[in-house]
Amino acid sequence: MINNSIYIKSQQEVFDVVIVGSGAGGGMAAHTLTKAGAKVCVLEAGQPFDPADPKNITQLKWPYESLRRGTGTTRPFGDFDAAYGGWEIDGEPYTRKDGTKFDWFRARMVGGRTNHWGRISLRFGPDDFKRKSIDGLGDDWPIGYDDMKPYYDKIDKSLGVFGSNEGLRNDPDGFFLPAPKPRLHELMIKKANKALGIPTYPSRLSILTKPINNERGSCFYCSQCNRGCSAYADFSSSSVLMKPAMATGNLTLLPFAMAREVMTDPVTGLATGVSYVHTGTLQEYSVRGKIVVLAASAGETARLLLNSKSARFPNGIANSSGVVGKYINDSTGASRSAIIPKLFDRKRYNEDGVGGMHIYTPWWGDNKKLDFPRGYHIEYGGGMGMPNYGFGWGIESLNGKENYTRDGLKKAAGGYGATLKEDYRRFYGAYVGFAGRGEPVPVETNYCEIDPNVVDKYGIPVLRFHYKWSDFEIKQAKHMQDTFEQIIQEMGGEALGAKPGADKNYGLADPGRIIHEVGTARMGNNPNSSVVNSNCQAHDVKNLFLADASPFVSQGDKNATWTILALSLRTSEFIIDQRKKASL
Repeated sequence: MINNSIYIKSQQEVFDVVIVGSGAGGGMAAHTLTKAGAKVCVLEAGQPFDPADPKNITQLKWPYESLRRGTGTTRPFGDFDAAYGGWEIDGEPYTRKDGTKFDWFRARMVGGRTNHWGRISLRFGPDDFKRKSIDGLGDDWPIGYDDMKPYYDKIDKSLGVFGSNEGLRNDPDGFFLPAPKPRLHELMIKKANKALGIPTYPSRLSILTKPINNERGSCFYCSQCNRGCSAYADFSSSSVLMKPAMATGNLTLLPFAMAREVMTDPVTGLATGVSYVHTGTLQEYSVRGKIVVLAASAGETARLLLNSKSARFPNGIANSSGVVGKYINDSTGASRSAIIPKLFDRKRYNEDGVGGMHIYTPWWGDNKKLDFPRGYHIEYGGGMGMPNYGFGWGIESLNGKENYTRDGLKKAAGGYGATLKEDYRRFYGAYVGFAGRGEPVPVETNYCEIDPNVVDKYGIPVLRFHYKWSDFEIKQAKHMQDTFEQIIQEMGGEALGAKPGADKNYGLADPGRIIHEVGTARMGNNPNSSVVNSNCQAHDVKNLFLADASPFVSQGDKNATWTILALSLRTSEFIIDQRKKASL
């Protein structure tokens, strides 16, 4: 049930488990624990959300239905994007220290950022868990791929992911649904990459290309996964995990509940529940539980731990090591776009596309022969998707760039009426984009902490970030840019804009912009240098667990979501086992 109307100062019921957050980790924990019979309460700072609810549906709406028509938006990725939130939220500031940069994306809704993500569902490989053993930098995880494989297998089968088995050592095979065929621009990329020795394989996205159960439909190729799928064909925690968890009758969902701190017993030091502020009334309440699971995101979980101070935990709960907030890292990101003349004047047809890429490139390089220690993967964009609202993507300047007209004559930039329509018809579908997403080296000097002078509108102290890219990440971005230009040239294309140089860190995005932050409460075997053990159980508080990306020891050259899900499932099954043994 959703309890969003009746709140009391302290819930009388003592739940088996209280979970903070309903995204990938929190949703998986709620789903697993309620199916096992546990009485669970989930606190979500945002609003209820179901992508199939008519009031939420933006799928298949025409661009002209946007009230703003491109002049501005309430969401960073457009009016029709499913994610409520962004890098800036009114009344919820965060700060930065010593002039460093970090942008923190937060979603305020059931399902969290899984309503926004690109559905890229890559397993971490054997090397990703043991990077220190390979390059001597950072730390190894206390677990390895063999520990995680059974859980990756389970989520492949239960959640659904398309792809192909390729036998790649550090990009492990899985249980895949049929992958959609490459589209024309992707076939051209694949051909160019083959000539350059760059591997290209079918993407691995959590989108159902065929049904896997009676609760979800299959993809109908509208290419609008970012809007939330009313058929539940793509993975979002709101529809695939939280909805069936609610159906068990074992879940109480508290939306609009901004967690303030983890409450503890002063004698035993055990967690007893969570206090929170109702975001509508600004009143403070609490909910009690025998076990507390934090899955609010790497940043929010760190904030909650650090703000949970007491005589027993003067530096924040589970922080006797002083590690909470340290080693935060986000994926590196650099991008480039191009126009491909061979794709001018394309015929119009349905490209049968999912909401994302049909091909991708896993890391292929040997870092021992390069000047940076860790790799990246490449994501590709392009095709003939529905034109967006607003003023396009600079198409009005292409006719002034080269002799792109049909008669071979250079045409002045700009245009309107018939001449602008001619430009759109000529250039539509000729754009391609390249995005590198790579692994940084985690360092202790990249961290978040509580700002001693700033609180949000709920009176909760906010996070302050300190983050700086190292030369390793900058050199990795240079390699990305060099690779993008090689591919563009091989395709016979022309790169758009100037190639970013050293003065711009080769186009390396500011930390936080890729929205893959991990590692603020890392796992380890030594309580003096880690926050949780290999089961994501706090060293200092045995009934406190973490189920998001905060326990990650390193990022990997993959998106984090599939590992968040697998790790949360593993932790949840450990909790179930311990409850059976009466150890929790």
